[in-house]
Amino acid sequence: MPCPGLYISSAPPPFHRRPLRFFSAFPRPKWNSNRNLVVTHPILSLMESCDSMAHLKQIQARLTTAGLMSHRFPASRVLAFCALSDPSDMTHAALVFRGFSCFRRMVRDRVEMDGRSFVFVLKSCEQLLETSAGEGIHCVACKAGFLSHLLVGNGLVRFYATQGALASARRVFDALSERDVVSWTTLIDGYSESRNPHEALRLFYQMLMTGTQPNDITFIAILSAISQLGDLKFGRLMHDNIGRSGIDASINLLNALVDMYGKCGSVADAKEVFDNMPIKDVFSWTSMMSAYAKCGYLDLARQLFENMPERNVVTWSSLIAAYSQSNQPKQAVQLFYEMIAAHVKPIDATLVSVLSACAMLGCLDLGRWIYEHYIDGKMIRLSVKLANAFMDMYAKCGDITEAAKLFDEMPEKDVVSWNTMILAYAVHGYSKEALFLFEHMKNMQLMPDDITFVGVLSACCHGGLVVEGRRHFADMKSIFGIEPKGVHYACLIDLFGKFGLLKEAHELVRGMPVEPDGAAWGALLNACRMQGNVELGKFAGETLLGLEPGDSGIYVLMANLYATRREWDGVKKVRKMMKERGVKKTPGRSSIELDGKFHDFHVADVSHLQSKEIYTTLNNIYTQLKIEGYVPQTKC
Repeated sequence: MPCPGLYISSAPPPFHRRPLRFFSAFPRPKWNSNRNLVVTHPILSLMESCDSMAHLKQIQARLTTAGLMSHRFPASRVLAFCALSDPSDMTHAALVFRGFSCFRRMVRDRVEMDGRSFVFVLKSCEQLLETSAGEGIHCVACKAGFLSHLLVGNGLVRFYATQGALASARRVFDALSERDVVSWTTLIDGYSESRNPHEALRLFYQMLMTGTQPNDITFIAILSAISQLGDLKFGRLMHDNIGRSGIDASINLLNALVDMYGKCGSVADAKEVFDNMPIKDVFSWTSMMSAYAKCGYLDLARQLFENMPERNVVTWSSLIAAYSQSNQPKQAVQLFYEMIAAHVKPIDATLVSVLSACAMLGCLDLGRWIYEHYIDGKMIRLSVKLANAFMDMYAKCGDITEAAKLFDEMPEKDVVSWNTMILAYAVHGYSKEALFLFEHMKNMQLMPDDITFVGVLSACCHGGLVVEGRRHFADMKSIFGIEPKGVHYACLIDLFGKFGLLKEAHELVRGMPVEPDGAAWGALLNACRMQGNVELGKFAGETLLGLEPGDSGIYVLMANLYATRREWDGVKKVRKMMKERGVKKTPGRSSIELDGKFHDFHVADVSHLQSKEIYTTLNNIYTQLKIEGYVPQTKC
């Protein structure tokens, strides 16, 4: 049957520029290289301009809804894109060919179906992320009387769970007239994957009460839930239960145990399981490496990484993330360079960690290259999480314009997206923009969290908006039910301090419902330094030293406080206190990245090959600053 809106005239396709790596020495054609193909149908014309797998799936959903996927030409164009796009996706092509078209023909031709027919097509929907199509299959199964079949019921539970539609999965599960270990395990795994470990564990206990015996897949799901909770005692108890269950521990189950112990903070337990594994795969080594990194043994993690018989992208990504999260961004970026040199293609999780490292180092050029190469180059889809990481990197590297542009262009945003942009505006002094965005967020019916209010209160602080700061601080609890934390108090104390409202700042600290932490006392000490209130500052500083006696920054603030009043005896007293307690001021340090190489600079450092030219330039800068009236603060 011909497809509407289509005219074809043949013409030889031009060669693709990039050589085919496998099967043939000849280059493959572009998927839409036939320029004599004229398409008039609006949805099919979108297909011809498709430029990514994410775009394809959106178009395919519209083709399916319009009933066009049963036509030969639309289906062939989808298959052509899967096969000839760069990168290709033959798995998707196979699923399209085997799944939807076959099932639609079975329904259209009234072919008798059994439970497996529904399971197979639901699997296709699952792989293609076709939620609406899966719901349609659910309706067909209901009309055909197949919902009483355990096989079909389990398939529906699995489909909804993998889509993150846990409410729908639970409704199907609760309606099952009978359940087996697959039914229970599928829903338990769904809750675990959706970061709801408590519900996963509740369901596990309900399963045991029915007398259903768990299998190794059940235990893997439960170990994942325990990992999220970080409950080592419970993890050991579950390990004992696995041993008593009589299950032959598969390599995947043993890997899950290693991973669980690492995330619960027990390297010794993780290593015991790892060392006793009769067979190890790449995930075994990666899990053990991650356990070392999670518990702070980065040197051992790197040593294990170097000695691994095999590595995959998860291995590289895990170590890069470990360096980034351990405040070692330089090592994270250097390892990323090594990964690229090893021809390992990163995934979105890799880029999130690298972008975090770029933000800490100020590597804007690398961050831009990552976007141009992987996102503009259609190599990796820009997920919400990855877009948030790019926004954060742009903002922390000083490119607030690019951060705002990316935020405005995001088709989907979560609370983290809004928080990131609000904080970015606040830190860069765009207080009005930050507060406007906050109001827009509320108008979108999005619920702010405690991080949102850090940005809002920071914006008020930077903008000197005392009235607005008071109001937003009060709204946190009264309207949104968010209990202020130390960082929120610190923002408001800092705001009061800038305007000389030290009495209100001190009352705010004393009125905290919990014991004030270092952030609150530090903000009060800094406020006293700005206003020259030595007595209150001394009290705040001494209290703060009782909480954090090894923090050199506190001593510096106290010394600066005394210096503002020219109380040099006080400055000497602070220096003597530092000497007696063995506290050394952390030397000033800066780092820049140039052409992939990092340059570190410390106070009075002359080790750099161009140190003479650097110091000459700095002296010129200092001279110009003095001409402009800048007076440096006294340092401890």
